[in-house]
Amino acid sequence: MTHENEYYDNMVKMLELIWGTGYMAPGGPGNVAKLLRGTSPEGKRILDIGCGIGGPALEMASTYGAEVIGIDLEAPLIERASADAVARSLEDQCKFQTVSLGALPFPNESFDIVISSGAITQTPNKHELFGEILRVLSRGGYLSCYEWMGSGKEHSDDMHKWFEVEGLTYDLETLEGYGKQFTAAGFNDVVTTDASDWYRSEARREYELIKGDLYVRMVELLGQADADHFVENWKYLAIVCESGELLQGYCRGTK
Repeated sequence: MTHENEYYDNMVKMLELIWGTGYMAPGGPGNVAKLLRGTSPEGKRILDIGCGIGGPALEMASTYGAEVIGIDLEAPLIERASADAVARSLEDQCKFQTVSLGALPFPNESFDIVISSGAITQTPNKHELFGEILRVLSRGGYLSCYEWMGSGKEHSDDMHKWFEVEGLTYDLETLEGYGKQFTAAGFNDVVTTDASDWYRSEARREYELIKGDLYVRMVELLGQADADHFVENWKYLAIVCESGELLQGYCRGTK
């Protein structure tokens, strides 16, 4: 199956404007720290699945001295990440590559830690991916992810509207479902943590900022049509977060 790129230039610019340079998921370096907490990442070999434009991978390399490989389905994102690695003189420590759907292109037990932030959300066959992650992890290694999740209930009109405006592919699993899939794939010491309260307030703050103080900058950067599009996007994002239909959480397991 051929992957069709979904992250166009103005979407990437918008995500960076809200979440920080290099980041396509909320939380910035603080979220990276949460993903790695307790894993002793210093000098370890780390795989970042769905690395996007590379912010988290570059953070892990620069702050923790890790050796990082970032992978993504979308070649333009990998090109940007690779260029940023060179610009920061991290190209020997932090490498990026485009991959296809299916088996991970790495030998067994290649990594000490695997992380993902928002990418497994968009993966339909999560069990297959978790099995591949377990394969490439070394003994005692960690899988740690931060994902957007569903409530398990039928979607409301507001949720369908957000999907339409967002324009991205989602396959939302519940937090409990993530834990069960980790365990079914063979991970040990599985821990799930609901982080929805934090992003619920962040989504509202972001929406107020987007339609207020940040709006003129958005028009300058993105043009009027896309600026208005993202105002509408965040309006429905805030609604579905506040209704409890769109949730966020962390899930971790060990091999």
